[in-house]
Amino acid sequence: MNITPFLSKRFFYRFLTSLYLFLVCFTCSNEDNYDRNCNFLLNVGIQVSLNLNLAQYNPLAFPNNPVYVPNEGNGGLFVNNTGVGYVAFDAADPNEPFGACSILIIDGLEAYSSCDETRRYSLFTGQPLQNPELRCSLKPYFIERIGNELFISN
Repeated sequence: MNITPFLSKRFFYRFLTSLYLFLVCFTCSNEDNYDRNCNFLLNVGIQVSLNLNLAQYNPLAFPNNPVYVPNEGNGGLFVNNTGVGYVAFDAADPNEPFGACSILIIDGLEAYSSCDETRRYSLFTGQPLQNPELRCSLKPYFIERIGNELFISN
């Protein structure tokens, strides 16, 4: 019986395993990409159901008519029908410590801070607009439509 093919396969697999471990250990950096300025919002558990037949949520039947849902998340919720689906974001400014200035106000398809109108966010994507100092986007939530109900959770 020839053992040479068995040893070469075994050596090859050990080499691959060692190479993989080497790459994993030395390509991972200790540098943390977490932005410490994005920790103003609490990770509040939410589970909300919105009935689209109710008058206050009727604008969601049509694209690009965001609504504000109070008393959920950190500062309420913004819910928008994008035309291809629904999105939900926390209504608190992720770039501002929680306080009087942290609850955002809807302005068309944007939300802005009542204390600083340069803090504007898209209610379509949640991204900050026109202000490069804003590093954090709006906090998104999972949203699912079943019939005429929207279920929002995290």
